Amino acid sequence: MKAGKILLVTGTLTALMYGSAIASPSAQINIPSTYAKGLREVAITINNYTHFSNKDDAGNNSYSVGFETGLLPYEAVKLEVGLDYATTGKNSPADAHPFYLNAKLATAEDIGIKGMPAFAVGIFNMGTYDNPEIGVSTRQNIAYGMVAKTLPVVGRISVGGYAAAERALRTRGNPQNNNSGLMASLDRTIGEISDKLWMGADYMSGNNANGEVSVGASWSFSKQVNLLAGVVWYNPLYKLSASDNGTIPGGKPAFTTQLTLNLP
Repeated sequence: MKAGKILLVTGTLTALMYGSAIASPSAQINIPSTYAKGLREVAITINNYTHFSNKDDAGNNSYSVGFETGLLPYEAVKLEVGLDYATTGKNSPADAHPFYLNAKLATAEDIGIKGMPAFAVGIFNMGTYDNPEIGVSTRQNIAYGMVAKTLPVVGRISVGGYAAAERALRTRGNPQNNNSGLMASLDRTIGEISDKLWMGADYMSGNNANGEVSVGASWSFSKQVNLLAGVVWYNPLYKLSASDNGTIPGGKPAFTTQLTLNLP
C-alpha cells in the first residue's frame, strides 16, 4: 500500500473512531426511543456534539440536520422514516458522503392488553458509502429492538439491544466483535416543576464510536419547539490497549444541544 493511501486510511479510521451517533430517529438523548411520529407529523432536528477538549485525542465535533416523518394513520402502531445530513467538517471520505437514513416501527403502551409495554424495532445510521479497499464505511446499519414501560413516580424505563455492520464500527483497539451491544434509558417529565421540563439518561454499550453514557434535560417552549442540552461520556468502561494509543472510541466527553422543530 502506498504511503498516501496509508495516511488516508489512518486518518479516516481515526475520524470514524471518534465519531458519534449522528443519524438517529426520534430518540432519548443518543439512543432511539419507542416513540415515533404519526401520519403527517414532521420534525426537523438540528444537533451538535462539541467536545470539552480541543486536544488531538478529544475527537471530532459533529453537526447534523435531520428530517423525520410518520407514514401510518394509526395511534397504536406508527412507522417513522428519516433522513439526516451529518458532518464533522474534516473533509474525510465519510464527510464526502454525509447522508444517512433511518426507519422505525413502534407500538404504544397498553396496546391490546392493559399494562403492555411499548415496543420498537428499527435501523439507523444507514450511510451511503462503503469502500473495503481503504477500510472505510458509513454503513453502520444499526438494527435494534427496544421495549419501554412507564412506571409511577420513576418514569419510563427502556431497554434493548442492537447489532450493526462490523467494518463500519471497528476501531484500532477493537477491530472485531464491537458491533453489537445493549441500550437502556430512564426518562421522565418533571411535572412537579413544569410539564414542559423533561430529563433523561441513556446508555449504549459496544466499545465502538457510538458507545456512551449521557444525561440531559429538555424544555418545550411550545408544541413546535423543543431544546435539549446534555453531556455525553463516550465508553466510560472502555479498557485501553496498546493499539489505542491512549485514546478511546468516541473521544473525550462532549456537550450536545438538540433542537427539534415540529411541523406544522
